[in-house]
Amino acid sequence: MYFFNRAHHFTNILILGLFIFILSMISCQKPSPYVEPISKIGSTGRERISINDHWQFMRYKDGDAADGFIYDVRPPVQDNNDNKVADSKPTEAVREESKSPVLKNYILPTANAFINDSLKHYKRPTGNPGADFPFVQNTFDDTKWEEVNLPHDWAIDQPFYEGNNAIVGGGMGRLPSQGVAWYRKKLTFTSLDKNKEIYLDIDGAMSYAMVWFNGHLVGGWPYGYNSFRLNLTPYIKEGGDNQLAIRLDNPNYSARWYPGGGIYRNVWITKVNPIHIGHWGTFVTTPKVSAEEAQVNLTIHIDQKNKSEKEIKVSTQLFFLDPTKGVNTNEIAQASSTITLKNVRSKVSQSFTIKKPKLWGPVPEQKPNLYKAVTSLTSNGILLDQYETTFGIRDIQFDPNEGLIVNGQKIRLKGVNQHHDLGALGAAFNYRAAQRQLEILKELGCNAIRMSHNPPAPELLDLTDQMGFLVIDEVFDSWERKKTPHDFHLVFPEWYEADIRSFIRRDRNHPSVIAWSFGNEVGEQYTGEEGGALAQKLYNIVKEEDSTRPATASKNYAKPDMPFTKVFDFMSLNYQGEGIRDAPAYAHLNGIRTAPLYPTFHKAFPDKMIVSSESASALSTRGTYVFPVEPGISAPVSDGKGGNPTSMEVSGYELYTAQFGSSPDKVFATQDQHSFVAGEFVWSGWDYLGEPTPYYLGRSSYSGIIDLAGFKKDRFFSLSG
Repeated sequence: MYFFNRAHHFTNILILGLFIFILSMISCQKPSPYVEPISKIGSTGRERISINDHWQFMRYKDGDAADGFIYDVRPPVQDNNDNKVADSKPTEAVREESKSPVLKNYILPTANAFINDSLKHYKRPTGNPGADFPFVQNTFDDTKWEEVNLPHDWAIDQPFYEGNNAIVGGGMGRLPSQGVAWYRKKLTFTSLDKNKEIYLDIDGAMSYAMVWFNGHLVGGWPYGYNSFRLNLTPYIKEGGDNQLAIRLDNPNYSARWYPGGGIYRNVWITKVNPIHIGHWGTFVTTPKVSAEEAQVNLTIHIDQKNKSEKEIKVSTQLFFLDPTKGVNTNEIAQASSTITLKNVRSKVSQSFTIKKPKLWGPVPEQKPNLYKAVTSLTSNGILLDQYETTFGIRDIQFDPNEGLIVNGQKIRLKGVNQHHDLGALGAAFNYRAAQRQLEILKELGCNAIRMSHNPPAPELLDLTDQMGFLVIDEVFDSWERKKTPHDFHLVFPEWYEADIRSFIRRDRNHPSVIAWSFGNEVGEQYTGEEGGALAQKLYNIVKEEDSTRPATASKNYAKPDMPFTKVFDFMSLNYQGEGIRDAPAYAHLNGIRTAPLYPTFHKAFPDKMIVSSESASALSTRGTYVFPVEPGISAPVSDGKGGNPTSMEVSGYELYTAQFGSSPDKVFATQDQHSFVAGEFVWSGWDYLGEPTPYYLGRSSYSGIIDLAGFKKDRFFSLSG
């Protein structure tokens, strides 16, 4: 029971509830829609196989990465204090020149598929680092390693670190997510795979993934939240065992919350013919939508192994997708075209007209209707590939005065922010646990999720599509300036383009995704013209990938007259709308101090919608009440005033907040005064691991409307009522 005892002391009932909850998650675990292969080579030219089971796993002891491999040298940690207020100003990066061999030049070419300018593609050096290392060899005996199934979080079942000087502090959840680990698995390929292209698809690995296959360093991806693909074809041995070895390096001081550790999302083998639809190779748009008729446009990217001329017929059928019965058998529309392939990658566009379309929209006002496009490639009557794309038909308008308009109806955003961990289950993605979180949020009356502050598991967006949630999909908590010594700023200059483009290509067909956010409270808010120029560069990449959705970055400091603010399609404000440290109870605090700014932003940008992308940050421990009670409507928690430092509990009256926050009542009052505001995303929907404001010796946040186990705090009932 030690594991479940949060530092701010759940009651015995809660401990029991957590235990029952985890058992229910194990027994009721529902497979993702993708657990079974989509299809077989013989029938559709494509096979997608889960390889989640039976991996061998080994993590080095703390600080003892004996293999000597490094992606790149990291700067020394000069400030290891992670007990900082969340809206502290990010600082300038510290660069460290490499004085020893690093592997990043062998990993960087993985990004080339997402770098538009071929002149900027990375060239792999000669050589094959690590080829002689035992862990990448087929003959290495890993039977003494731990056997695990994916998704896997290596830290969640380990003891918590304790004390003020813990190896991993409260900010990252006090669990041993840091360090270096290896995963190994043997794969078998037969003569049926001889002429296939075979890819390894990893939905998420934390972090600095490096992949060897049959002793060859194939590539990798540093950013732990993005999905990525590697081509295994050149290294496959027909018959017998093929050895896959994946090394992860998860630095300490790399996050402001619990990142988890390990291959924490699903992993697949995808087999296709040499001519096939590319990775995330379709893009559906709906430029004209009404109740009477909708135009559906489909762009299809076709890859071929060799650059040769070949005539291909591209056919697409559209079906209405019944979420309970599968695809309807009646074809709604179809289109065919013929293309002569001349390059390694070719593009085909098709257009459809749908009469009386069943529109996708948020519940409860509308229904989340879905369609499926089935695209086939044939040559001389032989089926080469078949690819399925789920999509929705909807019209989204961001109105500066009315707010969000979905299919002609005003929808107020009643949203929450969600981190990626699943509480006591850790960062390892669990379909049923994620579904349960959304079910409870729906009961709350929530209709929108902001994915803070990174791309989610792809299956989570399948759920938001099916359940009718609106989503702001987000990438990057930092750009060039750092929030923690070893966060994303270390790789941003070389990876930002690939991370943005891959993030959007993966998620752009989800109808629940209504906007892109490519930054959260980044330090470039403070850097004037320089920050504005970088924001513009990233914005341009986002719009190149998807011009149909608005793009933004969330601002907790930048004001309307600053260069940074002028870049975005709509204003996403973190706490600035209701004001930051502006009430009397906050007067003694240091930090950002801002009066309520909704009218100021509206006057400066009368043509842009405003939304509160983070609001409240109210803090509470379920079932705890601390006296005396603050006489005002909003106050920062402190010892003896809403907080008990001995038990590390915060009063559940929903009056007390983080230093930069506001109570729900203050937020509601401010939004009620400004009808042009489209709504809010409360910080946060569920408690999450790490960032234990206000008690650093704790292990998880206090800001959720729902606690880690899924029990509802008092605020839930006031909001849902």
